[in-house]
Amino acid sequence: MTSTTSPPPTSPSRSGGLAQRLLGTKVADVLAGPHDVDHYLELLRPDWAVRRIRGEIVQVEHQNDDSLTITLRPTGTWPGFEAGQHVEISVDVDGVRHRRSYSPSASAHPRTRTIELTIRRHPEGVVSRYLKEHARVGMFVGLSTPRGEDFVLPDPRPRRIVLISGGSGITPVLSMLRTLTDECHDGEISFLHYARSPKDLLYADELERIATAHPNVAVLPVYTREDAATGDPRSVLTGRFGVEHLRHVLPVDEDAAAFVCGPGALVEAVRTLWAEEELRTPLRFEHFAPPVLPDLDPDQLGDVTFAGSDITAAADGSTLLEQAEAAGLSPKNGCRMGICLTCKCTLNSGVVRDTLSGEIGGVPGEEIRICVSAPVGDVSVDL
Repeated sequence: MTSTTSPPPTSPSRSGGLAQRLLGTKVADVLAGPHDVDHYLELLRPDWAVRRIRGEIVQVEHQNDDSLTITLRPTGTWPGFEAGQHVEISVDVDGVRHRRSYSPSASAHPRTRTIELTIRRHPEGVVSRYLKEHARVGMFVGLSTPRGEDFVLPDPRPRRIVLISGGSGITPVLSMLRTLTDECHDGEISFLHYARSPKDLLYADELERIATAHPNVAVLPVYTREDAATGDPRSVLTGRFGVEHLRHVLPVDEDAAAFVCGPGALVEAVRTLWAEEELRTPLRFEHFAPPVLPDLDPDQLGDVTFAGSDITAAADGSTLLEQAEAAGLSPKNGCRMGICLTCKCTLNSGVVRDTLSGEIGGVPGEEIRICVSAPVGDVSVDL
């Protein structure tokens, strides 16, 4: 594991008071034309901004061969976030701007001034591959405002909190854990994390430190590969999520809240057992990848019309986003897993299958997430 860190940061100079208010007006943008004020401020100093949000990379840590953690110091336009939310980052690769959503893993406590993102490289992921190979201290990336209002800690906090994650789905629930400990929350916290083997366990040292420092926190790694838990005394559970695992982290079904984030199979297993046990504890969930669904029957495939581009193509069972890209279009998108809503467009006609749930539906005029919507029969979208 390697890491690089910038020198201790100095407080970046930012426009403030009356000057900032004046620079942030539309009149200032008109006078500055052809670009907005932030464009020129960025040329002077990348950490100056009045509207746009950017983040300077101040630390890079390569967790393993596939993952890295970057720490960002945002511009003064950053509004802060709630633990569990996600943020879209943008980078320019070969002259083209690409966007991808990630969940901050740092504490959302007000005293935290930086944003920490753990990024897993995907073979076809432009942003993840670029950052894994090129991220360096001093680089700036674009940032969106934080998004996602459902997958956040309840206020007031319940007495018992269950956090379940798998793989890189650890990031939003780790943010919750760090936030709770920074708040000195004294209720019981159970953190159940699934990884293939100890070397695949992200933040292993950090989780150990938190568990040691906070007696009310139980960290329970579960390794899914046979015999992978050898030598780890914390690994008291084995195999996939089931009743035994549930009873271990939620012995009392009252004054509690639960969160699960990870692969679709893990999330669906938790949701299914929650329903079978008729638990009253609220369960909030988030996929970082859609579950794998059976292929559509060939009779359910038709033609996809991208009405705004006057393009029609034969459907192949993949999502509308993937089919639009295969047709040469470049729809705006972010997370590619149905979370950030960046890719929403209007369904003109036909119905679609939600690849997260498998449900088929849709009415003309409805806005759909094309990254997790697969056409069923003939479909037209305003794209």
